[in-house]
Amino acid sequence: MSEAKREGQDAVLGEFDLIERFFSRPAGAARSRGDVILGIGDDAALLQMPANAQLVAAVDTLVEGRHFPIGSDARSIGHRALAVNLSDLAAMGALPCWATLALTMPSANGDWLRQFSAGLLDLADAHGVALVGGDTTRGPLTISVQLLGQVAPGAALRRSGASPGDLLAVTGSLGDAGAGLALIDGSCATEQRAHAEQLIRRFEFPTPRVQFGLAACGIASAAMDLSDGLVGDLPRLALASGLAARVDVDRLPLSPAIRAVAPPAQARDWALAAGDDYELLIAVAPHRFADLQAVAGKLDLGLTEIGDLRAGRGVTWILNGRDFAPTVQGYDHFR
Repeated sequence: MSEAKREGQDAVLGEFDLIERFFSRPAGAARSRGDVILGIGDDAALLQMPANAQLVAAVDTLVEGRHFPIGSDARSIGHRALAVNLSDLAAMGALPCWATLALTMPSANGDWLRQFSAGLLDLADAHGVALVGGDTTRGPLTISVQLLGQVAPGAALRRSGASPGDLLAVTGSLGDAGAGLALIDGSCATEQRAHAEQLIRRFEFPTPRVQFGLAACGIASAAMDLSDGLVGDLPRLALASGLAARVDVDRLPLSPAIRAVAPPAQARDWALAAGDDYELLIAVAPHRFADLQAVAGKLDLGLTEIGDLRAGRGVTWILNGRDFAPTVQGYDHFR
């Protein structure tokens, strides 16, 4: 088909045309799941839950100009729309299974939809997730994905499961996505092109730690994903567990890329508060930390101890052996 003909067809795409062209999968496709009794095309999906499993549900919304810059790469938007939900299920130690998509956009642009659906469905395929329904409508660009998964009864990791004496650890490195966004919007500049590209990719195509979360079940005592920055998210875990937290800021894992493009204080602030890294914050008993390190090692994933939990309330931050008061805050839509 010529580009001119394709563009002509795209210009008159209706709601059901675009669903069929960009989001429907053949019933017999290898990537389809046997537990999808009825997927896209009816009023609702029919899904078969396995015996002795609990349903896990998460939903997130991305809004243009709020969660990603105006004019962002459509493939990145599709990837991130699912990745943020995968990260939530990873924090619960849950297996992701099915997703629904609510897509609001100004117009049915075929090229944009091809890239968006490729970003979303490629990541879905990588994690065995079936897109089973949703809705499309006209309006400001807004994407909501609901992700459904499963976990064995009583096995889910929760924010409230930590005990006094548990160690605090984080996966990967912190602050990279914040640095990447600063490079995109021009608030940060560097001549270190390779490092800049690495940081931008960390923002545009985050890696949800699904396999680590699954393997951490039965080892970790509590977990949550870092979507709003450590200074915003850690107090929520500590409060849910009824404990106080202590963090050695010197230990926060910083990537070589973030160290190359920013002075230490700026890199530290991004690591504390930028969010969008979608790494996991873990509480684990000291005698199980080596087991958790072994899990991370098998996945070629960094795992860094950054502090501990103890009786009390609040979070104490330590820098260079002294109390430290962060001057940055975690992300909050309404602050």
